[in-house]
Amino acid sequence: MSGYARPDENTLGVVIGKRGRPKPSSSPAARALRQASAGGASLGTGFLGIGAGIVAGIAALAGLAAYLLRIGSVPNPLPSSFAWLIYCVVLIVVAVTIATAGERMPHWLFAGFLLALACVIALDFIAIWPLQNIGENATASVAASFGLLIAVALRRTSEILVSVGLIGAAFLAAILLTTPLTPETLPSQLVTLSAVVLPTVFATWLVVHFRRMVQIELDRVLVQSTVSAPRFAVGMLASEELARLDLAAEELFDSVASSRTKLPLDPKTASIAASLATELRLHLIEGRRETWLYHAITESEQLGKTVTLSDSGSLAGLLDPQQRDGLLSGVWLLVSDKQKDRPTLHLTLGPVGSVESEDQHSMVSVPIVITMTGISRNRVDPATWNAIAKVGTFVNLNEKSGLRVEIDCLVANPADQYHAEQTVQR
Repeated sequence: MSGYARPDENTLGVVIGKRGRPKPSSSPAARALRQASAGGASLGTGFLGIGAGIVAGIAALAGLAAYLLRIGSVPNPLPSSFAWLIYCVVLIVVAVTIATAGERMPHWLFAGFLLALACVIALDFIAIWPLQNIGENATASVAASFGLLIAVALRRTSEILVSVGLIGAAFLAAILLTTPLTPETLPSQLVTLSAVVLPTVFATWLVVHFRRMVQIELDRVLVQSTVSAPRFAVGMLASEELARLDLAAEELFDSVASSRTKLPLDPKTASIAASLATELRLHLIEGRRETWLYHAITESEQLGKTVTLSDSGSLAGLLDPQQRDGLLSGVWLLVSDKQKDRPTLHLTLGPVGSVESEDQHSMVSVPIVITMTGISRNRVDPATWNAIAKVGTFVNLNEKSGLRVEIDCLVANPADQYHAEQTVQR
């Protein structure tokens, strides 16, 4: 099964176009994924957003307390007082709006939020500018930078990073313009600049990696469902298409039975019926030539990018559930290894060989060769070998380009299985 064509979309509903880029689709799975991730919390990141909001609230209370303690040293406390009033009101309004809008931060809300934060920072700078020590006296402006944490799980990563970068640049410019940098003043400036930038950057990094982790685990669970599939089957994503075709066919039959559609069919209706029949036949034919392993690889976001399969005899379908689980787990562990350069893996199954042992006369041997580039044997997780051992006896060899694993997989003779099924049916 070499040179197979990849499906239109993967298990996460991401529709693959040229060079792997998403393209528009009417698939409900794709629409659901886009709606879940468009401008809002998704994949459980709403809980991270709540935690980030709590951190922003705590930072605001701490900054307000620090401001009240040193308000007497501010030459003109009116601008900074207005800054704190604006920030507290905006923080409450945004939090309530997000809660009522279903964990969404629309463009207009995000733009207004950024504008309010800019006003808070500007007013705070105006109040403390004569003190010539931004890092030591900034309160509302530092708290405003923590306010971006509310949007970390609700807006795009690039938007958050650009926003925090602009805030950091404003602080840096204010420090350079007003504060004499001496050994006594420099530490407080660095601490303030770090407090302004690092929390939001770290929170953004955390959300991005959390989303990626959940997507990978979701993909792994969906791919795992192929382990219990028949030898030949339609893909994980075909059930939705079959349901659509079945509904359309039932509606057409019901229309004919209830005389809403007259016989003989008009050319347009006849063309629709012929298209439905053709699509159903194609799905049935497709299900008789593609194995569980083909669907596991091609419909997975993780495996589809790095794994290729050669299985001209559809021998992967002969493996029992334990062997399938071991092979899929081993391949998954190999390609999901944390490396800068994504490795490439090629799976080759066959040709079938005989078993010399008399105790295993009802078994046949299916050679499986895993060839991988970009990784060496000493860098493979031991759990990978435990998973591959479920498939059969194996040897692993280091090659110039990477790693080669040869597995001798013993499976039940398909001819014996066929005769047993015929006997049961009789």
